[in-house]
Amino acid sequence: MNILDDLKLQYKIGGIALRVIYWNIACFLISLVFFYQYSGGGFAYPDWLALSSDPNSFLIRPWTFLTYAFFHSSFLHLLFNMMVLNFASQLFLTFFTQKQYLGLYILSAIFAGIVFALSYYFLSYSASIVGASAAIMAILVAATTYQPLMNVRLLLIGNVKLWHITAVILILDLMQLRLENMGGHISHLAGALFGFIFIKLLQNGTDLSIIISRTIDFFVNLFKKSPSTPFKKVHKNYQKPTEKVTSRIVTKDKTQQQIDEILDKISQSGYDCLTKEEKEFLFKAGK
Repeated sequence: MNILDDLKLQYKIGGIALRVIYWNIACFLISLVFFYQYSGGGFAYPDWLALSSDPNSFLIRPWTFLTYAFFHSSFLHLLFNMMVLNFASQLFLTFFTQKQYLGLYILSAIFAGIVFALSYYFLSYSASIVGASAAIMAILVAATTYQPLMNVRLLLIGNVKLWHITAVILILDLMQLRLENMGGHISHLAGALFGFIFIKLLQNGTDLSIIISRTIDFFVNLFKKSPSTPFKKVHKNYQKPTEKVTSRIVTKDKTQQQIDEILDKISQSGYDCLTKEEKEFLFKAGK
């Protein structure tokens, strides 16, 4: 098995967390080909991928409230996010389902994008953001909200409580809120807030991830409707042989009944157990 086959197998059996990581990596590789400015040494994402705080942009491109969460501004940005995502995903999926994971990732990205766009609009700032950090923070905070006292072993540090790790990351975001990349830190905190709300609502019996699950199921079933017509004919034809079999059973005559009894006797004790008369009867019936 070569590397490509191994990656395909991992993608197939790895679960939703690994697939989300693969999607982020794939988007980064695509962006290297189409959006990286080698002369300037950075990415120039178009307005139809990155999320802009300009209402004239995001109102006519509402999909950017989700697409921005799969692209990154640098390799280190991608690497750090995927490391934290892998860590947070393992914690979250210990307690919750893969559908809830995907629902939280998508909904938190949309929520954080809306908070970013509105914040910058009212502050009269203009900027664009990319990155999965907001959705990752939602997953991490969700796991922490549900199990804050879980022990986590960190290299060179040892065992710490999960809430300690999450608290440090949130404090760092708050400290950098007024510094460079303020929009990114706003979206991080918004994602964290959504993760907290998601778990609290779930504990009260409201699963927000159903919104995403039902939406995905709707589109999947929409594309599955086309081959439904031929199966109706197969279903109708299937009933006909059933009626014939029933008719034969009902109308069996005495001869057929004797044959069945002899065959049952053979299946239980073998052919040698038959009497001479039974052997002759079976021979004549088989002609």
